[in-house]
Amino acid sequence: MDKELFELGLRKRKETLGDEYVTANLAKADSFNLPFQEAMTEWCWGFGWGDETINAKTRSLMNLTMIAALGKMHEWELHLRGAITNGVTVDEIRSTIHAISIYCGVPQGVECFRIARVVLEELELI
Repeated sequence: MDKELFELGLRKRKETLGDEYVTANLAKADSFNLPFQEAMTEWCWGFGWGDETINAKTRSLMNLTMIAALGKMHEWELHLRGAITNGVTVDEIRSTIHAISIYCGVPQGVECFRIARVVLEELELI
């Protein structure tokens, strides 16, 4: 493991998903999934999110569309919260879901709107 890239990834992961979530997630790791948690933190968050060529807001919007295309809605909700942390607005979320609906299908857009409504209401953004 590249310790420097892991530390960068850990910082980026906490900035987007929140210290509490990341700390709890890592605390639950055991000998079965700890290697994955470390590799994912180093690779996805250190190598990927640590590359400042694409800013965090744009990267969050990209992630929302890709994760929706995969239909991984638990992850989509998590990254929606991260996108809001990274400065994505309600209008940008709406427009992103419109694109998701066009390219991934209306049922996927309906699911994204359902999840977004819950999150946005909880955060008192709508």
